[in-house]
Amino acid sequence: MIARPATARRLARSRRPTPGDALVAVAAFALTLALLASPHGSGRHLDPVSIFLAAAACFPLAARRRSPLGVFALTAAASAALNGLDSLLGPPFGPTIALFYVALDERARARVARTAALVAGMFAIHVAATANAHSGFPTSEILFGVVVWGGAWMVGDQIRQRRRRRLDIEERFRHEGRLAVAEERTRIARDLHDSAAHAINVILVQAGAARLLQQRDPAAAQAALSTIEDVARETIGEIDHLVHGLREANGSAAVEPPTGLAALDNLVERHRAAGLAVEVRVEGEPRVLARRLDQAAYRILQESLTNAARYGDGAANVELHYGRGRLDLTISNAVPATSRGDAVGGGHGILGMRERASLLGGTLQAAREGAAFRVRARMPYGQVEETS
Repeated sequence: MIARPATARRLARSRRPTPGDALVAVAAFALTLALLASPHGSGRHLDPVSIFLAAAACFPLAARRRSPLGVFALTAAASAALNGLDSLLGPPFGPTIALFYVALDERARARVARTAALVAGMFAIHVAATANAHSGFPTSEILFGVVVWGGAWMVGDQIRQRRRRRLDIEERFRHEGRLAVAEERTRIARDLHDSAAHAINVILVQAGAARLLQQRDPAAAQAALSTIEDVARETIGEIDHLVHGLREANGSAAVEPPTGLAALDNLVERHRAAGLAVEVRVEGEPRVLARRLDQAAYRILQESLTNAARYGDGAANVELHYGRGRLDLTISNAVPATSRGDAVGGGHGILGMRERASLLGGTLQAAREGAAFRVRARMPYGQVEETS
């Protein structure tokens, strides 16, 4: 409701006459007077009636933005009257320019039946007025009118279509930009979840270890507290950076890409320090991965190891297979017999991993298989982005 008055004001401003419109009207009037005064005109020359009709056939062009079809009807009627008085033998500048503006206007195109009927009717009136002023059937005048008015219509319509295509392209770019912003915000939200979940899990395990070892092994307790401090500081920095991107008004802030598989060793060592025995096996020839795939693979591994530490029995196996056309990830961990299936196979973490794989054209399966919980992700390599 609030936007309607502003929209109405913009629409009213767009339909106001401009100095350019007035200049076109004056130029058309001057050309019409020159034609009346030329040897091609009738013996009436520049009498008051002819001048008045010439003005009526041209000056309404200044209001063409408000009602292009109405301006065409008025200018065409005045021009037909000039033809009927045998005062004008030449191109009707006013209605020809007005017809160009009609073809250029989307409103007239939206009411194409009424527009076509009015144009045909005014053309018939022109032909009748010319026939009344001259002996014989005005064949040449009809052909001339078809060429002139038809040319004006075609030029205006071509410009309108080109403008419409440009506007459609701009709107598509804006729409794609909005989709890109939405996708980026979704990615940031997933990264926030993964970073926070991973950090909280590590902090929880290390805090428990520090509490249990504070009397028995002060050095180990101190190491656990140092790990908590490092993880908290690193995670807060990452979250601050991601939130900064969300706060940008245009949504186009350059958010630093999250860590990729190059940081896998650090991830594994952190979980080992937290008490999770992680075994990593790499098959195939490692290769440079596309940025999105590299990030998604790391986040899937991070979330899977977080789940393994939270719900497993203290050990996890990670397998990376670099195939010919895709990267396969398999993360498995044994789970206690008392663990429920929905405790390890549901939640936002699994959903986020599936979304990451799906966005890259891959698949992800996560389910309990007997005494183990297994995550399998298969993602095509895609194209590696060029880096400067």
